Amino acid sequence: MRRIYLDYAASTPVDKTVKAAMEPYFSEIFGNPGALHWFGQEASAAVFKAREVIAESLGATYKEIVFTGSATEANNLALRGAVKCHKADKPKKIKIITTAIEHESVLETCRDLENEGVEVVYVPVSREGVVDVEKLKSAIDERTVLVSVMYANNEVGTIQPISEISKIIQAFKDKHSTSPYPLFHTDAVQALQYLDCDINKLDVDLMTLSAHKIYGPKGIGMLYARNLYLKPHTLHPIIIGGGQERGLRSGTENVANIVGFAKAMELVRKVKNSETKRISELRDYLLRGLKKISASRRTKITVNGDFKNRLPNNLNVYIPGHNAGDLLIKLDLAGIAISPGAACSARLARPSYVLTAMGLPHSRCAESLRITLGRQTTKADIDKTLKIMLKIL
Repeated sequence: MRRIYLDYAASTPVDKTVKAAMEPYFSEIFGNPGALHWFGQEASAAVFKAREVIAESLGATYKEIVFTGSATEANNLALRGAVKCHKADKPKKIKIITTAIEHESVLETCRDLENEGVEVVYVPVSREGVVDVEKLKSAIDERTVLVSVMYANNEVGTIQPISEISKIIQAFKDKHSTSPYPLFHTDAVQALQYLDCDINKLDVDLMTLSAHKIYGPKGIGMLYARNLYLKPHTLHPIIIGGGQERGLRSGTENVANIVGFAKAMELVRKVKNSETKRISELRDYLLRGLKKISASRRTKITVNGDFKNRLPNNLNVYIPGHNAGDLLIKLDLAGIAISPGAACSARLARPSYVLTAMGLPHSRCAESLRITLGRQTTKADIDKTLKIMLKIL
């Protein structure tokens, strides 16, 4: 059976060019980047070059790039690091503002910080999945240390108004604050492949990225941190040890994965425009096919979220009368890999908290699927998927 993968929001295959770039760093260039001899400096030079490549892609400086073991770790560093740093300076009750549809690595970190006495405001979103900007604005005060809003949602693909939120935060700081707080953090893991992630245009202080969502290796993420090399610092480390990554993330650098991350970033820059157009057309073709099935089976298949303001590869659909878990199994047995939502919580067999936060009823949440396309997706794949979907429904 030829299997079709339509879960690219969960992970992507490592590009062959990325794999080739990584190969030498498993056995040929194997030194510890912290060592002073030739072997160590050879590895260190590779890390430095990768850092420069990634920084240039983002409009940042190499000193503002912090490599982590994952995007989850980077999100933890942004939230916990900002809280620890601020508490060390002003040990009063502080506040974090986020949204109700963030990735679980942000939401669960916020809930854990609540146990430590941090106030967290979860700003609601509209039925289309867009954050309520006015409520976010009204929540900001002198106690706010950090605002964290994801650039594009991993389940429904909704794109948030990051630049607008940045202006709101900056206006507050201009009027009320003499410190760098509140910091503005965005999880741009899903956005990187298709949207402009230039930090100067977005005007964010912190940004989380991941390699395995852009055809790079798993096990490597990064946090962009504005003016990291200046004092006073705005982040404290959450992993302590040898002081790598400018003291913010101790542990021997994963040289092969860092090199792979940089190569994946290079490839994204080359194909972003053409791939965005191709994928958008394929997704729209898929939706038209689903609507035809909907008409023939008298089942009104509906898109969840704002269709116009979303990632080009994302299609989250409500299929009335068909439990998402049951559909997933039937499709998988037929060779089609689709997800009911985020891979992190897929095994918990619960309705999507993102769709719930958007105000959708429980029945609709339980009968919705996330379909995400990628570089390997072809029109033939979509045609086969529609044919199988028609048979199953």
